[in-house]
Amino acid sequence: MTASYLAAAFGDRVSITLVESGRIGTIGVGEATFSDIRHFFDFLGLDETEWMPACNATYKLAVRFENWRRPGHHFYHPFEQMRSVDGFPLTDWWLREPVTDRFDRDCFVIASLCDAGRNPRHLDGRLFEQDFVERRDGNARSTIAAYQGAQIPYAYHFEAHLLAKFLTGYATQRGVRHVVDDVDDVAVDGRGWVTHVRTREHGDLTGDLFVDCTGFRALLLNKKLAEPFVSYQDTLPNDSAVALQVPLDMAARGIRPCTTATAQDAGWIWTIPLFGRIGTGYVYARDYCEPEEAERVLREFVGPEAADVPANHIRMRIGRSRNSWVNNVVAVGLSSGFVEPLESTGIFFIHHAIEQLVKFFPGPDWNPTLRTMYNSAIAHCMDGVREFLVLHYKGAARDDNAYWRDAKTRVIPDGLAERLELWQTKLPDAETVFPYYHGLPPYSYMCILLGTGGIPLRPSPALRLADEQAARKEFQALRDKADELVRALPSQHEYFSRMRRQQSGL
Repeated sequence: MTASYLAAAFGDRVSITLVESGRIGTIGVGEATFSDIRHFFDFLGLDETEWMPACNATYKLAVRFENWRRPGHHFYHPFEQMRSVDGFPLTDWWLREPVTDRFDRDCFVIASLCDAGRNPRHLDGRLFEQDFVERRDGNARSTIAAYQGAQIPYAYHFEAHLLAKFLTGYATQRGVRHVVDDVDDVAVDGRGWVTHVRTREHGDLTGDLFVDCTGFRALLLNKKLAEPFVSYQDTLPNDSAVALQVPLDMAARGIRPCTTATAQDAGWIWTIPLFGRIGTGYVYARDYCEPEEAERVLREFVGPEAADVPANHIRMRIGRSRNSWVNNVVAVGLSSGFVEPLESTGIFFIHHAIEQLVKFFPGPDWNPTLRTMYNSAIAHCMDGVREFLVLHYKGAARDDNAYWRDAKTRVIPDGLAERLELWQTKLPDAETVFPYYHGLPPYSYMCILLGTGGIPLRPSPALRLADEQAARKEFQALRDKADELVRALPSQHEYFSRMRRQQSGL
């Protein structure tokens, strides 16, 4: 991703070498994304019909949370901007006078589309949400910053290793040198700046700027430059995962247009539907569950189709490097930091870091202020996401065992306790959420608070004096729109089968 983006941004004005081991595999379970990822493909000039079939990709309209409030309950965190009436969000009106017991279906169209298994595009490619204007002029390439405040109505699921293969072709066609080799040593000068990496078969590879994409090992940043790591483990206890890639008949099963996060006794299980299989995994805390037990629970959850599928056990490093850019080394991805897979922020962190790197790319004088601003943006982003994820556990009404009871009393990040007090009087808004950019708008906080159900909430007192007729009309208009789209939109399998036939000329 980094090599492709830098090649798209700078062309042949920079020389890029990507060193990748043919022996050391990738974690490869990054299969769900944030909606902002569409800017990445837009910047590269890639149309969905080019890359999605090659990566067995599908659309993701939301995250579906199951059993976080109680067994059998579910709610959605959708990629959909919150509607408002007379200056108050629909969720406030809903708290005053609920239409049904489902805030997500009453306040968002996407919840109904997910329940019905609908695709966000019509068969002719038209997007269901016409309020979102797609940029197709080929001149201005979009970035995260360009659309802050606007909500793209979907993200993607894809096979991570297939996307890596696709982007390898993209990058090498644009001049990126791809070296398949192992790095045996990293050399630094007297200032602590990296001068070259020593590879097993290609010798010394020199460079001006080194991007550390070595995963949790953080070979350059943490190991060689000894940059400290700031752990989030005191606030987010999940430190392990076991993952399965399970082939299934997705035509018969259906491709649900969302990532599902199902609460378990020591964490939660993700389910990501792709075109020919599902990706699934149990994220858990070893203080409450052993790896063997986690694998057993996951296999039972999936069913007999998982019987012969190999399991991938992962030990996660939860937190961030104190600084992600030190001297001439920039860490991107897991070497920079990671929270946990909840809300699919891992690939978002990569994309955000790459955009920031382009924004603060150094000049010949290596002005240290650029590094400082970059590190501030990365740290704020990760700290903000940590706070948002802690809210899921703090807010979960579920309290049937030690894991979920402890979640209510665990340490929370500075600032969140004060914000929780505010939100119990007035739902989150732009003035009361984490103050720095981290990808989560205020309505996302509303969804988690309303859905998890463990924190008492109330509508704005001003609504006692307001006329509710306009809000009732908006609720009805939203319901009518949802019903219309459920009738009109195809299923995901139907849509992507058609895309594949068209791509092959059938």
